[in-house]
This record gives sequence, structure tokens and C-alpha cells, in this order.
Amino acid sequence: MDSIANLKAFTQNTLGPFVLQLGLTKLPEHLYTFIVSFCFFLAVHRTFAPLVSEWCSESFRRMGKKGQNNWSMHVVSQVHALVIVPLAFLALDSQELDRDRAFGWDERISGKLQAIASAYFVWDTYDAIVNYTDFGFIIHGAACSMIYLLSFSPFLSYYTARGLLWETSTIFLNIHWFLHKTNRAGSTFRLINGIFLLSTFLGFRLIYGAYVSYDLFGTLYNVRDKIPTAYLYVYGLGNIVLQTLNVVWFYKLTILLRKRFLKKPAVNGNGNGKHGNGNQETLDPKKR
Repeated sequence: MDSIANLKAFTQNTLGPFVLQLGLTKLPEHLYTFIVSFCFFLAVHRTFAPLVSEWCSESFRRMGKKGQNNWSMHVVSQVHALVIVPLAFLALDSQELDRDRAFGWDERISGKLQAIASAYFVWDTYDAIVNYTDFGFIIHGAACSMIYLLSFSPFLSYYTARGLLWETSTIFLNIHWFLHKTNRAGSTFRLINGIFLLSTFLGFRLIYGAYVSYDLFGTLYNVRDKIPTAYLYVYGLGNIVLQTLNVVWFYKLTILLRKRFLKKPAVNGNGNGKHGNGNQETLDPKKR
């Protein structure tokens, strides 16, 4: 316990002044969670996921280097989603956030929630750059990283918690991807998962996301004279970009699922490349 306390004090004293200069006044006390979370996601991607997958999955062993890396990325995505979604739901009943939707802060949940989410999206941006496949993935990761880091100002913690509910659909996206890579195309379980996938994507990302976005723009307008102009651009344009990507990915997702369930695809299982080989995947289900 003393070593953890010392590490927290070190990160706060060493990096705290730097983030305070950036105006992230709530981040210093949560830097430890941010750094540990980032290292955890990196370790899962590089070490834990490959070791476990090599041991338990024949499909993983047949994959090439790129396919195995992509598999491990999906493991990280699933771990993050399974952790962050329950935390996001806990934040929904916060009276502190509801009383002030622009600048409210709930120490009970906000710091931990936003530190874990920020660490994941910073890792996701790093991975999207290193293992480049689509510029949209880099834009998505960078936009999310900026939004969730700037929320430590504090700013819009009420909305960042609700935005993380989008990750509910990610759980089913990843299951869909793993079922595809383990040659379970056309199974009843995959059909049921596909229904949940489309329902959660449509419900959380498009319908609920549009409602939250509308409310967010109203809040931004009301406090436009109290915040830096840069914040208006980051959150306003960032939100538009993310919502646009959701619409594009939902369109691609419906096409992908329709092809797979109306016509059983040929599965080779070698996993080479970001989207396999010969399956014509138009959407990487790791992404939001």
C-alpha cells in the first residue's frame, strides 16, 4: 500500500504541475489511474492477450502476425468496454453532474471513469497510428482522447459519462468479430448477437447519441461566454465527427451483416490483415 501511495504522490508531484498548466485541474489526483490504465491496456495488447489466445485458440495460432495483432486489439477493446460501461451507468444517477451539466464534477465516479476512458482512447489512437488501416480510426481515437482529457477541466463530465454508453455496442461488435474469426458464421448464437449488435448500435449510438448531442449543443451555447473558444471547436466539431462516423459505420455494419446472414461467407480463418482474407469486411468491429 505504501508503494502505491508513493507512486501516486510521485506522478502527482512530477506530472501534476504540467497538466495544471493545461487547465486540467482535476487530472493530477487521477494521473495514477490514467497511467496504470494505459499500461494495463498496453500489457493486455502486447502480452496477456497473445499468450492466452495462443494457448486456447487454434484460430489464433493459424493467423499471421497482423491477424494476431488485430485479435489482441479486439481483446483490449472488449476488456475496456466491459469495465467502462458499468461505470458509465453508475454515473447516470449523479446529482452533482445533473445540477451543473457544463462544469459539474462528482468525485465519487467522474475521475475514475474519465481516467480509464482517456487512457484507453490514448492507447487506441497510438495503436491506430502504429497499425494504420483507416484514417477514420485515427480521427476517432484522437477526438475521443481530446474530449475525455479536456473533461478534467472539469468540463462536460455529465456528457462524457453518457457518451461512454456507446461502448455497449462495442461488446457485441467484438463478439461478432471473434465468432467470425473462429468459423462460427451462420450460427444461432451469432444471429442473436447480431440482433443485439444492431439494436445497441442503433439505440445507444444513433438514437440516444443524437439526443445527448442535441442537449450538449444547448449546454455549449449557454456557456459559450465562459469557456475558451477552443473548447467550442473541440467539443462541437468533435461531436459532429463522432456522430457522423457512427452513421457511416452503422450503414457499413448493416451491409456486412446482411451479406453474412443472407449468404453464408467462405471463412479461411487465417486472419491475415485487418479484415481477414477474402471476406470483404467493410467495418472493423473493434471500432466504435
